[in-house]
Amino acid sequence: MSFPRYPAYKDSGVKWLGEVPAHWEVRPLKYEVRMRSGGTPSRTNLDYWNGDVPWASSKDLKRDTLADTKDHITQRAVHEGAAELVPAGAVLIVVRGMILAHTFPVAKTTTQLAINQDLKALSTRNALSPNFLAWLLRGASRETLSRVDEAGHGTKVLRIESWTSMPIVVPPLAEQCLITAFLDRETAKIDALVAEQRRLMDLLAEKRQAVISVAVSKGLNSCTPMKPSGTGWMGDIPAHWRAVSLGRVTLSRCDGPFGSGLKSMHYEASGVRVIRLQNIRRDGFDDSDEAYIDCDYYAQSLGGHDVIEGDVLLAGLGDENNTVGRACVAPCGIEPAMVKADCFRFRLNVSQVLADFAAAQLSAGSTADAGRLASGSTRSRISLSAMATRRIAIPPVAEQRAILEYLHFESSRFEVLTAEARRAIELLRERRAALISAAVTGQIDVRETFDETPS
Repeated sequence: MSFPRYPAYKDSGVKWLGEVPAHWEVRPLKYEVRMRSGGTPSRTNLDYWNGDVPWASSKDLKRDTLADTKDHITQRAVHEGAAELVPAGAVLIVVRGMILAHTFPVAKTTTQLAINQDLKALSTRNALSPNFLAWLLRGASRETLSRVDEAGHGTKVLRIESWTSMPIVVPPLAEQCLITAFLDRETAKIDALVAEQRRLMDLLAEKRQAVISVAVSKGLNSCTPMKPSGTGWMGDIPAHWRAVSLGRVTLSRCDGPFGSGLKSMHYEASGVRVIRLQNIRRDGFDDSDEAYIDCDYYAQSLGGHDVIEGDVLLAGLGDENNTVGRACVAPCGIEPAMVKADCFRFRLNVSQVLADFAAAQLSAGSTADAGRLASGSTRSRISLSAMATRRIAIPPVAEQRAILEYLHFESSRFEVLTAEARRAIELLRERRAALISAAVTGQIDVRETFDETPS
């Protein structure tokens, strides 16, 4: 859908705004808003925490409106001056944090709450409506991010004096209401389409995992005689398969160093690759997050935790999003490498079981085995010795290769469909951002999209 432009424009004198509607005003942001800062009540005072007052931080600013938060403080914290309340209708922004390297979160509060020191709460003066201000700041996100600086310790920070000098447009209040209503309506449509694509991606992931689970536990021939596996999630397996513990087909195994042997302070730009939990995914090794330690430090202290190409890597720690016991295979070119704490390395006897087959089967059974073998409530943990007791069902090596070829073909099909959905989401996000920017800077005239002014 295309929208008309305003009848007349003028040069705003501001590079990022360009021409704006002739009857709109251009003024620095600082003349149109008031700001409140936040803070964090003492963590050592338990009377200040886990109450009924929402307390917002940057992790809460993931939606356009904010009604509740992950963390809460008590009324006592407010009464004793450890925190101040921000009224409903305030516009929250992030002013410090690494998220400012790429995103400028903006949310409007729908309830009274407190904020931490990484946020600012903006209220408007008479010329701006809070709803329009929120949309305006989203539309100005690129200009805002260009004003982000870096603090001494590397964290991104928005310098308030520089930012509030940013010129903004101020349409008549009646038009602000029209633009707000337009964006509320149109972005809701786009958000619904994004949600549909996300649901599609979830369904594709579930279907892909179902295909893998059946193939690695039942084989490819549905007419094959079956026998009990002795493992709950597998049920019956082909009669000619062997069911053994992982340890029985392992030549050597190790876990990562615990204690102070390896911490992030030891990381270097190059050297020995450190394999961490975030690298171990159910669908393969994630090479995007790299960490290294010095080769000499490794040789002196950590040589017993080595990883080579073809080793099976298992996660000994998990949560609701990343299942404990998930597995993948160390890729080609990984050496020299080692596992960190809560990561396990199993070097298998490949004459009996192929690493890719074992990893696929172990990942498929990770949810069931997590409940059976893991300990912990919020984060599940499996020990190295318990991991070695996990049961795997092993077909002949030739059959393993056939199953892996089938899974490679099927996974490729799912990856194509998932990539299409991901690209659709990217295009929708671009469309959303462009629409917001065009509407709040007057590049399109949305007044005729309403039969009458919204109340």
